[in-house]
Amino acid sequence: MELPGLTISKIHDSLVKKEYSALELTKKYLEQIAERDVAISAFLSASPESAISQAKETDKLIFAGKKIPMLAGVPCAIKDNILVKGLKCTAGSKILESYEAPYDATVVKKLKKEGAVLLGKTNLDEFGMGASTENSGFKMTRNPEDLDRVPGGSSGGSAAAIKASECCFALGSDTGGSIRQPASFCGVVGLKPTYGAVSRYGLISFASSLDQVGVLASTVADAKMIFDVISGKDSMDSTSIELPKLSNPNFSIKNLRIGVPKEYFVKGLDKEVEKTVRSAIKKMEAEGAKIEEISLPNTEYALATYYIIAPSEASANLARYDGIKYGLSEKEDKLLDVYLKSRGKGFGAEVKRRIMIGTYCLSSGYYDAYYKKAQQIRNLLREDFKKAFGKVDMIFTPVAPTTAFKIGEKTADPLSMYLSDIYTVSVSLAGLPAISVPCGRANNLPVGLQIIGKHFEEHKILQTASFIEKLVI
Repeated sequence: MELPGLTISKIHDSLVKKEYSALELTKKYLEQIAERDVAISAFLSASPESAISQAKETDKLIFAGKKIPMLAGVPCAIKDNILVKGLKCTAGSKILESYEAPYDATVVKKLKKEGAVLLGKTNLDEFGMGASTENSGFKMTRNPEDLDRVPGGSSGGSAAAIKASECCFALGSDTGGSIRQPASFCGVVGLKPTYGAVSRYGLISFASSLDQVGVLASTVADAKMIFDVISGKDSMDSTSIELPKLSNPNFSIKNLRIGVPKEYFVKGLDKEVEKTVRSAIKKMEAEGAKIEEISLPNTEYALATYYIIAPSEASANLARYDGIKYGLSEKEDKLLDVYLKSRGKGFGAEVKRRIMIGTYCLSSGYYDAYYKKAQQIRNLLREDFKKAFGKVDMIFTPVAPTTAFKIGEKTADPLSMYLSDIYTVSVSLAGLPAISVPCGRANNLPVGLQIIGKHFEEHKILQTASFIEKLVI
């Protein structure tokens, strides 16, 4: 069997026809990880024993003549800030280096129920804080398209694993672009669902009003299948809701109203990236879609707003890592010294930077000037999208202003790194669904088109992304 090009449907059909067994398939993927991941470092840890055990369960069902779910026997990977019972869950941080998950995240529980085979945990920027997967406490992931370039972040390990055919699909998390941007850089599909569409129970918190579990896959059809499995109401997450499984069999591009915000095509956007994205938009117009230039006037404040709200929430969420209850603990005589030494040694530079920013923004005398003001701007951003969606059905933008950049190119300049999120943070602040779908290449590297939809209209952006996928091949 050839791993590149394998999709969920192809695997399912082959397993049912007994062209190969789930065990053979799993071993093949594990061999691929052993061979390719030495250079790529997409995985923080593989779990061959449990993966083989899961594959054998699928084979038992097949050989007993029983019907199997679509995901049964399909090898996948899980970002290492999502809990899998019995496996380490580090969130890419030294402070959780020895932490073993005591339970399954809801999304993992749902995948296991469908018979998916979990190959291991993928690398990430520490606690999801980064746009390159260079901020991991353990290793740096490389882009399979070009090993001298980053895969994006923070779900860079998941995106790289799919691109390198080290798994069929992967779960990631997206706080400000952490699924969409690596999907664009690696040339795969990345779906960030509406906030509340997928349970966050078992996802290690970064910024609780922004974090969302999502999907990375090689095709839109695969992303849709996984989303349908992991979405829905969860009693363990009060922000989650039950979603109607909507799909329009009569969906047509003709007369679809697509908004193109002028604020997303300004100075700072790589000319070749712009050309590639606009080419995809023109192809949609040629198919009958109605293209309309729109304005999202508060876009210029989105990045600053995000980098106040996200660090503020991070400073509160990461206060639990104090060297007492779990994680790294430095032995000292005084309690304060335990706190200081444990956190000082356990957290990396980017995490410390964001904790300090967030703590400052929440401090007495500065809360109103920073955090409160940022929340007010967040409401204005929501209103921008609401007005836009009164005119158009969905919005098309670039995912990132550049293609994948060189390793080390931006590490010395945090602001330059933060600018990688400039087209994705607005969507997160508004809680909207968005997908990155490959739309061509620029500078001989992949480019993603971002499709933004109304709240809980994942079905519509998935159908549109599927059309684009066929259009740009």
